[in-house]
Amino acid sequence: MNAMAQDQCAAVWAVVDSDIGPLLLVATGEGLVTVGFHATEAVRERTLDRLGSRLGAEPVHAPGSPLLAGPTAQLREYFAGDRHDFELPLDWSMVTGFNRQVLRELADGVPYGAVVGYGDLARRVGSPGAAQAVGLAMGANPLPVVVPCHRVVESDGGIGGFGGGLETKRQLLALEGVLPQPLF
Repeated sequence: MNAMAQDQCAAVWAVVDSDIGPLLLVATGEGLVTVGFHATEAVRERTLDRLGSRLGAEPVHAPGSPLLAGPTAQLREYFAGDRHDFELPLDWSMVTGFNRQVLRELADGVPYGAVVGYGDLARRVGSPGAAQAVGLAMGANPLPVVVPCHRVVESDGGIGGFGGGLETKRQLLALEGVLPQPLF
């Protein structure tokens, strides 16, 4: 399939290597729509099937697509320590309501190297007392790393949960200087 035909599809996907393992990237004409951790074949198939149902057509494997060039390059720069802010168009169609509000605040209001508590993030969006709902929004984040749910931690200093696994969260926080790098 040529590049023009790829870009006319509902979505395109590729798997890219990263310091935290293979990531599944999916983009539409609107922007990056999904970043998936641990992109094994089973994870990839499940994610692409779900997206296909939501988007009306299963994403097409197109690692050379211009739709994926920016996300791929910026993620490589991030993991190399050369990028602190993602400047990508994002397709927010997979998230609505409170979750979208929380994730947008997270993306815009919690910079590289900083963390925020679940309760603090709930207050920022005008819903004090909704810390648990913020946790659910983090778990449903379709754009982890780019929309940095790894920066949301417990108010008592615990690192909290993480859809990509706690070791992945530790690695991302260490990359950003929030936690020390592991000794081995």
